[in-house]
Amino acid sequence: MNLLARRVAAYLDELVPPRPVRLAELEAEARRTGFPIIGPATGHLCYLLARLSNARHVFELGSGFGYSTAWFARAVKENGGGIVHHVVWDDQLSREARENLAALGLADIVQFHVGEAVATLRQAPGPFDVIFNDIDKQDYPKALDVIATKLRPGGLLLVDNMLWSGRIFQRRDTSPATRGVRELTRRIQADPRWIASVIPVRDGLLVAHRV
Repeated sequence: MNLLARRVAAYLDELVPPRPVRLAELEAEARRTGFPIIGPATGHLCYLLARLSNARHVFELGSGFGYSTAWFARAVKENGGGIVHHVVWDDQLSREARENLAALGLADIVQFHVGEAVATLRQAPGPFDVIFNDIDKQDYPKALDVIATKLRPGGLLLVDNMLWSGRIFQRRDTSPATRGVRELTRRIQADPRWIASVIPVRDGLLVAHRV
């Protein structure tokens, strides 16, 4: 279920400046195949937040075929250079991401990992300026424990799917994924180490400042 009115969602996407050809092709591929991506409006918001925070070191938990990675990599490049960590379980997805980022001229900004995202973050040296979380929702609470140790003070945590297509409002929905989204939301709001807000763009993006 799309909680944002279709007219509003389309308008927000239309406000995003023109993208490189490969990025637009990835959006078309996602629409055709149903592959989940954050989309233009959320992608551009992530880019803007990374630029505003002068991010040079970004870690993505769950990166798909590199669509969100491209937005972060562009920001990092414009901030003067650095590294965006792209993490997926699947070798094929990692290969596709490498090809997509290379076509966009951003591969030299990206470090590619194949493995479980939270374990990969735990092993990464850090600290990071921005951490983006878009893994399986039941693992959101587990990821938060590691994120808190890897994000620098003043850094940004961005978490996708915080409205979870409306499932968070359905009291009878006690599935592991829905419980994971609810638990992360509760913990972030109750923890004085975070200043956070959920922005209702696409499926809800949590933006949390690490105090």
